Amino acid sequence: MFIALDGGDGSGKGVQIGFLKGWLAEHGYDSVFVRDPGDTPLGDRIRALLLGDSTVNICPIAEAALFMASRAQLVYDKIKPALNAGKVALVDRYLLSTIVYQGYAIGATEDEIAELWRVGTVFAQGVLPDLTFILDCPPEECERRLAREKDRIEARGIDYHTRVAQGYRLAAASWSQHAPGEAFVIDATPSPLEIFEKIKTILESRIR
Repeated sequence: MFIALDGGDGSGKGVQIGFLKGWLAEHGYDSVFVRDPGDTPLGDRIRALLLGDSTVNICPIAEAALFMASRAQLVYDKIKPALNAGKVALVDRYLLSTIVYQGYAIGATEDEIAELWRVGTVFAQGVLPDLTFILDCPPEECERRLAREKDRIEARGIDYHTRVAQGYRLAAASWSQHAPGEAFVIDATPSPLEIFEKIKTILESRIR
């Protein structure tokens, strides 16, 4: 099974991934965790460029292409081998992030969004999640939670991240038109344990 956790910066993905990793191990599932972008030698270099170097001007199309290139290597090196070995692949962000951050959030049209899905699926070699959990959190609350130095994309401001939040909802509403598997929008404003209870309930009904 392939599980993706997605959502805006500051929505609490890291905490929920920690819970998921613990739950999978407790219930005897052999899992592999990766983050997108990154977790390959190529991906780590691309991640540093995309998130860490604010002096480099990267246009939206180039940005999307770099994310997809990192993802292609991640699928080839880590995700496909894990799935082929019967393991659970758990990923922090995936193609949906590109659809939202480099699509909806910059005002892409529906045709352009559809093209991003198509090209993104090619780069992902057709390997898409069975379950995607989208943490839905108001941008103002996400901003409050990010009590650290922001990366290049996190620093884009509240207007951009408001469009990101809206983009996740729009993508979830049209999910079946573009991707297989299931997507669930989870309210990320309650306590972390309450959020995980909702995720766990869905996971338990699907993973068996």
